[in-house]
Formats: sequence, structure tokens, C-alpha cells
Amino acid sequence: MRILQIGFFVVALLCAGWLRAQEGLVGADTVAAPDTGSALAVPITTTDALWDQANTAYLNGDFQTAAATYRKLVDQGFSSVKLYYNLANACFKEERLGEAILYYRRALRLAPGNEDIRHNLDVAQARTKDRIEEIPRFFVVVWLGALRHTMSSTAWTVFSLVLLAAALTFCLVYLLARQLSWRKVGFYGTLLATVFFAVATWCAAAGRREALDRTQAVVMSASAAVKSSPDRSATDLFLLHEGTSVRIVERLDDWCEIVIGDGKKGWIETRKIEVV
Repeated sequence: MRILQIGFFVVALLCAGWLRAQEGLVGADTVAAPDTGSALAVPITTTDALWDQANTAYLNGDFQTAAATYRKLVDQGFSSVKLYYNLANACFKEERLGEAILYYRRALRLAPGNEDIRHNLDVAQARTKDRIEEIPRFFVVVWLGALRHTMSSTAWTVFSLVLLAAALTFCLVYLLARQLSWRKVGFYGTLLATVFFAVATWCAAAGRREALDRTQAVVMSASAAVKSSPDRSATDLFLLHEGTSVRIVERLDDWCEIVIGDGKKGWIETRKIEVV
């Protein structure tokens, strides 16, 4: 059937695009290994020189110089998985846990399915002083979150288009086929592709919201007192240390109201945290 052939051809093209969107998300196996590939899209000589200088410094064990040079690229407005990942590795080697966790999390936002980044983030978080017991979440929420983080929002978007094309193709088969067996294939194929399309679309939208989220932050000070109100003379509720992740629920002048994993809430000075 010519319509079926055309539909499968469209699906194949979209699959190729989806696979292309998945390229470049593989990093190193351990915290110690930087990704020295080409991370920056703009071929500027000065930028290339900084990138090579930072990578060379890292490989030579000069982590302070490597981190400082990677920061220069970040300050120039560059953003990539490899840049954030390498900077986080260098900061980890310098035992700057807050900055390492911050950039691991930024890298993970760009490549949520990268297991190397997630592993290194877990290693860094295991070295923080605060041991916060997370509030248990409903297993369906946990499962959906894990599914969403297997790919970036761009990859989920392309994949949803693939599924939409598949659903339309199966729908045409159901409407135009004369044989009962083909009509059954078209009906059930449309049903399944539509369900998967809805899930993929939700994952793409959720990933996009997460990428734009400005409420996730990391404590950057060695220690920070969480107050009962946005005032330095207010009562200390509890103490947080470098590298602890928090969620901002409200901002007021130089203060942020934050919530930690166990549900505790309080006010902290904005300068002591950094938004992911």
C-alpha cells in the first residue's frame, strides 16, 4: 500500500532526527576524567584556546587553573554539557562541593539521560555534611520522573513527532484498508501510538519546564543559617552546609524562603545560594 509506505518513510525520517538529537550525550566514566572534545558551537580562536588551556590544565592535575579557565568560558555566556561537566569535575577535585554540585546539576538539565553526570553528582552529594531524609513520593511520580530523565526535552519532542506520524499512518491504514486484518493493525496501531504520543509529549513539556525552572538552588557557603523570617536578627531554625540542594518558594529583597527535602522551611540570604 502506497500510503503505508509513505507513512513509514516519514516515520523513518523523524526517527533519524530523534537519534541525531541523542548524539553527544556520553561522558567519562569517573569524576576524574574530563570530556576534551569540542564542546563549543562557535569556532572562535580565543574560545578554542581557552578550552584547550583548561583541558590541558586538568589533565596535568592543575585543577585550580582548569576551573578558573572553564569559568571564563561560562562568564562569556557559553553553555554546554561538556563545559559544565568539566567545570564540575575540576571543582570536585578542588573540593569545592557547592560549585561542583551546581554545575553537575546544570549539565544534567541539558543531558538528563547521561549516567556519568548523574553518577558524579551522586558521588559529590554523598560528601556533603547535611543528611536530609527526603519525603517519600508516590511510586508513579518517581517512575514518570525516571522516564522523563532518560532523554532531553528536545529528544522527547522529536520522539513525540515520530509517534504522531506513526499514529497518523496507522489511522490512514485503518480508514483506507479493505482487508480486516489490516484494519485491525491500523486500529490498534493508532491506539498505541496515540497513548505513547501523549506520554512523550508530557515528558517533553515537563523537561522544558524543568529546564526553565528558577526555583532549584544549591547552598554555596560553607555554612548558612536558615532563619524564621527574612531578618539577620531572627531565630535560627536550622543550619545548612555547602552543596545542599534547596527549593526556593519566595523571594524578598536579599532573602529567599526555601524548602529542603524533608519539608523544613525557612529564610536564607540570597548571596549564600546559587540558582541551578
